[in-house]
Amino acid sequence: MNFIGTLCLLLVLTTFAGHFSNRMGIPSVIGQILVGIVVGPAMFNWVQPNQLLNVFSDIGVILLMFIGGLESNLALLRRFFKPAIVVALCGVIMPVALMGGTAMAFHFSAFEATYIGVIFSATSVSISVAVLREYHALDTSEGATILGAAVADDIVGVILLSVMISLMGTQGLKTSGQNTNIILILLEQMAFFGGTYLVVRWIAPYLMGISEKLLMNSSVTIMSMVICLGMAWVADAVGLSGAVGAFFAGIAVAHTPYREVVEAHTEPIGYAAFVPLFFVGIGLSMSFKYLGQSLGLIIVMTLLACLTKLLGCGLGARLTGFSWHSSYVVGTGMISRGEMGMITVQIGLQAGLLSNATYSKMVLVIILATIIAPFMLKQALKPNKQEPNPVSDKP
Repeated sequence: MNFIGTLCLLLVLTTFAGHFSNRMGIPSVIGQILVGIVVGPAMFNWVQPNQLLNVFSDIGVILLMFIGGLESNLALLRRFFKPAIVVALCGVIMPVALMGGTAMAFHFSAFEATYIGVIFSATSVSISVAVLREYHALDTSEGATILGAAVADDIVGVILLSVMISLMGTQGLKTSGQNTNIILILLEQMAFFGGTYLVVRWIAPYLMGISEKLLMNSSVTIMSMVICLGMAWVADAVGLSGAVGAFFAGIAVAHTPYREVVEAHTEPIGYAAFVPLFFVGIGLSMSFKYLGQSLGLIIVMTLLACLTKLLGCGLGARLTGFSWHSSYVVGTGMISRGEMGMITVQIGLQAGLLSNATYSKMVLVIILATIIAPFMLKQALKPNKQEPNPVSDKP
């Protein structure tokens, strides 16, 4: 029953933190992350990360991305597919090059420095989705590009991770037991996206139609959750983030006649418990243990973590025809590392690519960049007085 009390405390604190954040004009996710920092090991140590909290957090990010998919415009995503690819590639190359080179300047080995660059090539769009939803910018050209680029970014990140582990001579991804053969991983991911097309086109509409005929309360919502969790599980099994599978599940359900019903039922489920604990979990991972002895490194790497995605992804957006303001929005929307950075750094530790000390420092940098990202995105989403918001600009 101790977990129930902890859950109650965290929900009370995140509710008030979100309220006061909104009152101050700050994205509510910031208040929820700060709750985790305050009550967690970083400060008062009232709450420690544990398996149950991690499960709630995992479900939270899955539901958040599912809701994001429900609210996305598939036609808009198709239209901005090419810009999203360019944004993703620019947003991977710059962190790998600059952050890897900077790590070498701080006397990391060439291999460890390269892996640090790979860690920060990842993007966690789930936090950006929360901010875009809060400021009604999810269904825009910038929002579509951010979502598409995050999916492409995830695929490129998995490939880079596989290459690094293969070069180390390991036998597989120790966290998942998968073989690190790059061709096999690519084939599995291609099969996943091929299956996703089938789900969007035929399987989801068929299953949702069956659910309506079942003599069971909330059968339509239950079936949507089956689709969501099932696709998240399959995505994770082929080396992608479960958030990617959940996002496409949301798109699949959104293109059935049951979108409004599912959205009305799913949002309370997610935001009543699971989503706040996802953001609290980020704060709970914070530790100031290495802050004093590596302050210079942490400050420099945090600044680069923000700037490399901002400039890299912003440049990619600009090259594909976005205005300067829209490019800035896209760049800020790709800064957050969140759970994707955490997963990558955890795999690096377990595969022997990072030392324990480097792992702790990089976790701190990931969390700091993740906290900064919503502030920057919120500021970028403010209307530009010199330039109209290019929601309908052709990239």
